[in-house]
Amino acid sequence: MDEQKTFGGGAEKKVKIVVDHREIPSGVVHELEQLGVEIEARQLSVGDFILSDRIGVERKSVPDFLQSIVDKRLLDQAERLSETFKRPVLILEGEGLYSRRAIHPNAIRGALAALVVDFNIPILPTRDGEETALVLAAIARREQVEQVREVAIRGEPKGLTLSEQQRFVVEGLPGVSVVLAKRLLEHFGTVERVMGASVEELRQVQGIGKEKAKRIRQVLNTKYEKNEE
Repeated sequence: MDEQKTFGGGAEKKVKIVVDHREIPSGVVHELEQLGVEIEARQLSVGDFILSDRIGVERKSVPDFLQSIVDKRLLDQAERLSETFKRPVLILEGEGLYSRRAIHPNAIRGALAALVVDFNIPILPTRDGEETALVLAAIARREQVEQVREVAIRGEPKGLTLSEQQRFVVEGLPGVSVVLAKRLLEHFGTVERVMGASVEELRQVQGIGKEKAKRIRQVLNTKYEKNEE
């Protein structure tokens, strides 16, 4: 197909997408491979696809989207997606959004509005897995080939201001997103004070629970073992 030449062939830089391993059975990964996209399967804590150092994508089928409204998962997932990626995207795959389940249309419209207005997450509708793959590949190509951006969980600290460098350091802590890094620095004032904070002190910051605070202290306090590499 023509898309194979567009996304993976010739002398052009090969497009790569990091995929959550749970997405492999969906069929989207197979379609991406057919397009010539390089796939790296990983266990992602947020999002389903990483297209560059700033774009993370959550893919939801229409039934899953509707169920996430019912069980109130949607807004929590949206918050984590917007905290983790500078350019979060939601792909809504399938048809029958207003006819699949007995959910009032206003509830669906409200959820869509919250994603766009409250979390700044654009929603891209697709018909099926094949179209989802085409959209993902097109965005990845734009980011990696046209914009020359890398695929990474965190971007490289090149040309950053002092405050950006401080946030970059704090973002390296486990479970700390861009938003949480800002909150930590605003609360403690300096990187040094963030790194020296106790579990109880870390928990005073919104979004830092007991377990996350413990993981942060474990990373900071545990002796480095070279043989673990």
